[in-house]
Amino acid sequence: MNICKALGLRISNLLIEKNITLYRLEQKAGILHGTMMCIINERNKNVTLRTIMQLARGFDMTVIEFLNDKLFLDDNLDID
Repeated sequence: MNICKALGLRISNLLIEKNITLYRLEQKAGILHGTMMCIINERNKNVTLRTIMQLARGFDMTVIEFLNDKLFLDDNLDID
């Protein structure tokens, strides 16, 4: 799995886990809908640390909590 797919899955899983809508996340994180769709649909290959921080804030999490998931710990995670 590549890093873009892992990020999209993490967002989708957290939306379900925290029972919030994508719209609400976008509002809390300050991320435009188009940008969010590019991330979720794996079209954005260059997600920045700033965006990760915004996502974490939108989920009321720290960056460490956001990234602390088996999706990002997989030895087979392709970061290219």
